Amino acid sequence: MKRIVNIGYLNIVIGFIFIFFSVRFGNSIAENWLYKQGSVDTSIYLIAIQGYINSFLTAGRILLGIGLFTIVFGYYKILKLSEIE
Repeated sequence: MKRIVNIGYLNIVIGFIFIFFSVRFGNSIAENWLYKQGSVDTSIYLIAIQGYINSFLTAGRILLGIGLFTIVFGYYKILKLSEIE
């Protein structure tokens, strides 16, 4: 059960990293996309940046939620198993 809790903590840490660095990650991927495209209109580039930032925010929120649920579930199971013994 401790392994499940550790996986939950790992998900929370990765989720926080995705949330807090979403702008940096989004800009980096959008710049890479712009480099591959050659040149695009500024409004399309800004939409691409916003889309990539939103993707990282969403992934971070999902990982954070899964991590919190996993930790709560893991501690619940640990307490339940300790009551049985």
